[in-house]
Amino acid sequence: GHLIFFSPQTSKLILDEVDHFYGTGLPSQRVNSMNRYGVILSDIGLEPFITTLQRLVCKPIAQALFRPNATTGDQGHPAADFDSHHAFIVKYRKDQDSHLDIHTDDSDVTFNISLGRAGYVGSNLIFCGMIGSKDHRQHFVSYEHVIGRCVVHLGSRRHGTDNIISGERVNLIIWNHSLCWRESPAASHHQRNYEQEEQPPDPRCVSYTHDRDFGVFKEYPSVEREAEFLGRGWCPPPGAEYPGFKVE
Repeated sequence: GHLIFFSPQTSKLILDEVDHFYGTGLPSQRVNSMNRYGVILSDIGLEPFITTLQRLVCKPIAQALFRPNATTGDQGHPAADFDSHHAFIVKYRKDQDSHLDIHTDDSDVTFNISLGRAGYVGSNLIFCGMIGSKDHRQHFVSYEHVIGRCVVHLGSRRHGTDNIISGERVNLIIWNHSLCWRESPAASHHQRNYEQEEQPPDPRCVSYTHDRDFGVFKEYPSVEREAEFLGRGWCPPPGAEYPGFKVE
């Protein structure tokens, strides 16, 4: 789902705080294994803000969007209870991180809020299927960010971004974690049982980080990426390939 999350004034206040940190020249640790540019909010004194936001805003919204259903039943659901978070800023520019490869999050429910900057072009979100499902590499929907708006999705949904064409996009990402969900049988089901794909993947949904057949459908974004990831994919697991599957 997507919704208005921050006013323009609040979005600017957070962005100004991040810019102030960058202006100090202080080092920052990497926010995750894929984004090279950004800052973890707990490192700049904003952890209490995120904790309060999680309790008063994120948790009620997530529980309304992801109620128990026939799949999860009494085994819990991803928003049953949030007990920790990892919140960080990501930046996309042509000369830095220009895109984000298709992946899933180390998150049970992810909140992705656009902070700016006005005028950038490209860098739309690409959503694919749920991890482990037969259509996990099929295109679901693409989304164009709007400043102050938030996209809420399960961490187990495959997603990424296309290339930014110009300008700079800055987003606040909140990974919400639920220990009771992670310890439930339903949470680990997809890790043990990958459904067999029925057809080749949509090229928009293949990952050079994870997929064994990426090079069959797309060119690597750079020589460096090809040298790093060619032949190192694991997905789809053996036995879950579509008919006619070829390794790159």
